[in-house]
Order: sequence, then structure tokens, then C-alpha cells
Amino acid sequence: MTTTIPDPFAPTTLGPVQLRNRIIKAATSEGRSPEGLVTDDLIDFHRSYIRGGAGMTTVAYCCVSPEGASAPGQILMSQQALPGLRQLTDAIHAEGGAISAQLGHAGMVASKKITGVTSMGPSKFINPSSMEYCRAIRREEIPLVIEQFGQAARIAVDAGFDAVELHFGHNYLPSSFLSPLLNRRKDEYGGNIENRSRFVREIAQRVREEVGDKIAVIAKISMDDGLPGSIWLNDSIRTAQLLDEDRNLDALELTQGSSIIRQMYLFRGDVPVADFAAVVKEPMKTGVRLFGKLALGSFPYRDLYMLEAARQFVPVMKHTKLILLGGINSREHIDTGMREGFDFVAMGRGLLREPDLPNRIREDATVTGRCIHCNKCMYTVYGRTHCVMDPDSHHGVLAPESSPYAVDRTRLLPLAKV
Repeated sequence: MTTTIPDPFAPTTLGPVQLRNRIIKAATSEGRSPEGLVTDDLIDFHRSYIRGGAGMTTVAYCCVSPEGASAPGQILMSQQALPGLRQLTDAIHAEGGAISAQLGHAGMVASKKITGVTSMGPSKFINPSSMEYCRAIRREEIPLVIEQFGQAARIAVDAGFDAVELHFGHNYLPSSFLSPLLNRRKDEYGGNIENRSRFVREIAQRVREEVGDKIAVIAKISMDDGLPGSIWLNDSIRTAQLLDEDRNLDALELTQGSSIIRQMYLFRGDVPVADFAAVVKEPMKTGVRLFGKLALGSFPYRDLYMLEAARQFVPVMKHTKLILLGGINSREHIDTGMREGFDFVAMGRGLLREPDLPNRIREDATVTGRCIHCNKCMYTVYGRTHCVMDPDSHHGVLAPESSPYAVDRTRLLPLAKV
């Protein structure tokens, strides 16, 4: 534990980037790019968090390839998207803030209904949420995916982003390689944790080679994914140690949970089964009502619910800064993270409820966020993600059947996260 608590609202650095404070808006599903391109609505969404006091906001899930999409309407990091991405970063910089692009490949979390191709993972697998077959990625395809991450990072630099966040969590493609349950390979990418960590290390290295010291490089990694026999702390700490030794990352954001099953392990709190059932058709509607809570899992919410696991990583990191996520809703929570040795805190649902929460906390240390962790924001990803308590954002809750978002309604849970 550190003896001096940094001022979370004082300027600081993240790699080559100067941030005005240590508060990061975590990547959350947005639903504001229905054609996979930046819209004014998306710009306003992120601008609200910078105006509300966050030091940096994160654009959720920018695909490194078309087959890497986890939900309809996600931005593909491409030349076509570049002009809009530049407008987005310019708007954030004009407000005095910084912006990061989360780069990901969904792997076995992807659906053929969305991408048009069979999803892939380290080994063959049946996704229990979609009941779709996932094939094993071929050895010669692995360098291609690594290069896709590198080229996506290049787009981020050209678009003016201050950072990229490599999505190594939630059993997406890189994360699935880390899991002994999902990765049963016999080559150099399978077996012990050093081999299973090879893929994420090579992605981080390729991205750093591409961006140099122009922008910061963050990785989001699952400490544990909540699946028996899968990723747990003993292995994820070793992966973090290897990434730290490589010195290709500026920060690690520590998360938990899986996007395959028992998704509530990431979110904690209420399970809005009835709300999910209301937005899907039969026979899925009945299935969600009967088995939704069992499939999603039920885990009680508590403040700072990831801290117990995340503090295990503090003594391991020698070069890489740490970002604390999960149940941060007050100045006391932020100061606890700083006191425990974390360099930044990331806030998701709390800011979705109140984009100006950082400003309010800075002005009055007794302020506590209004998010009640009802998790009803989760089903709004079928349209425009928003807090249902916000009377100004009730429009656009659901996408029309003609929208690409309607495809997602055949699934048990939206694959984008909040």
C-alpha cells in the first residue's frame, strides 16, 4: 500500500499522454453508430463525459476486422471510418479531454448472424449463449490477427486518439487463449500459462511497434472469468507479470467475467430477466423467462467489488500502471483505489447514470453517485445504451426490426457490455 494518496483530480501522465485527472470513462456499449460509422450522437455521448469531468473517455469495442465484431453497428477500424473518428477525437480535444479506442476481436463471442462467418477461438467450442459452433483458429491465421491489431492501432493514431485499449478480457479472442478451459491447443500457443499468454504478448508487441510513443497503450485483462476451470488469479497474475516485463503497455485495466455465460459476474447486482424477455420474440422470450437468471448468473453487488482480486496485481507491476474498475461511485472509492496503489480508476454504469459525477465529486467529496445497479441499462443496448432513470434518453430504447440491431434480439444477452 502506498503511503501518499495521489490527488485523483490533478494532472498526470499515462505513457506519452498528459491527462487532466485520473478518472477514465470505461468502455461501455453505445448503440450510436448503427452503420458502423461515427455519428453526431456518438460524439455527443462521449463529449458529455469529458464535460462531466472525466480525464479520458473510451470508445467501446472498435473491431480490428469484420469477423471480429461482437454486435451490429460496431465501428471497424478502417479508412472508411477515419474521417468520422477524426471528428470525434477533435471534439473531445476541444473540450480539454483525452480519448481512447478499445480494439478487439470477438472470437468465439461473435455470431455468424452478425459477421456472416463461423466464429473462431483457440479450440473448437459451442457458445452456450448463441448455441453456435466456434472453429479452432489455424496456426497460420494467428499472425494475421496480430497484424490486424497493429493496423487498427495505426488507424487510431491517424484518427488522433490519445490511447488504444487492447481488449484482452471477457473470453473474446485474445482472452480465450488465456483460458485453460477454452484453449486446448497442442502448439506453442497452448499448454502452460506462458504459452497461453504468447498471443496477447505478441499483440501488445505489434501494437507498440506500430504506435511507438505517439499514443498510450492499455490492455484490459480478465483477472478471472467466473467459469470453473477457466481463468483465475494465479494464471492472470502471471500473464500480467509477463506483459509488464515486456514493457509494451502503459497500463493494465483489471476486469472480471465472461461474455459467453454467467455474464452477470462482470456486472453484479440485479438481473433484469423480465426486461430482456420483453425485447425478444418467442420462443426466446419464454426461454429467457425460464432460464435467463440461471444462464446469466446472479451475483450480489457491493462497492469496489473487483478490489479484492485487483489488489493482488499491485506488487507484481514494476513498469505498468494499473486501472481499477468495478463499483466505483464516490470520492471515498476513488481514494481507496489510490491508497491501494492504483494509478487510475475507471467508471462505467455510474457515469452512464450521471456523466457529470466526476465534477460533482471534485466539488463535494461527500457526493455519492445515483446508480442503483439495477442493470436495466443492459437491455437498452438493443438500441441506444442509456440509463433508464434518465428521462431525456428514453427515445431509441429499441431498434426497429429493420435495423441491424434487431439481429441481436435472437440472442440471450446482448454481446456488447455496459
